[in-house]
Amino acid sequence: MQAPSIPTPLTDEIPVTIGLRMPANFQHFMHQEEVFGREEWSIDLGNSNASMFTQLFGYMFSDVIVLKADEDPGSYDIDALIEPSIDAFEFSVPNQSKTDSFAVWIRYRIKVYDRAGTLVSNWPVSAYGKSQTASFSNSEALQRAAVLAMRDAAALMIMKMDDATKISALADREVPVPTLSPAPSSSSDDVDVSTTAVEGEEDEAG
Repeated sequence: MQAPSIPTPLTDEIPVTIGLRMPANFQHFMHQEEVFGREEWSIDLGNSNASMFTQLFGYMFSDVIVLKADEDPGSYDIDALIEPSIDAFEFSVPNQSKTDSFAVWIRYRIKVYDRAGTLVSNWPVSAYGKSQTASFSNSEALQRAAVLAMRDAAALMIMKMDDATKISALADREVPVPTLSPAPSSSSDDVDVSTTAVEGEEDEAG
């Protein structure tokens, strides 16, 4: 699936050099589900998540270094490490909603580590997208709803990420010598924050 296009945000760049490390299942995400135990639907996001986050953070931060999934960030001169993942992915089809719409819900989790490998923020980002079947085939409408949900998440991160994670405070922060690559931690009890993207909205995430 093609990654959503993100216009250049009309916000100030965050003066932080980050490392972006994405797990393999995030870079090649696929979701399959049976509806009413009869009809099977699948959606393959492919590398669209990786492409979107790379582009998005390239706009948001002064410098971005993309790491491999198993790479140690201690080898790089970065202020912070960001690890995005998908906590949950759900969708509804017209037979379920009794409408002519496909809808997609995605909950991302954004983990931020300082240069010592200490987890400093664990932020859940909930997003929503809806697409009408009148404009697309069923498969295209489902993918379109996923694209709108991804753009919804991007808009929220542009508006809220620094407030939610305080990542700008990590710039040139004095910390101990970097440790080995931080191990992912369990999800926190942070409260989800969401916005809404619906079919027909144009590229105005920034």
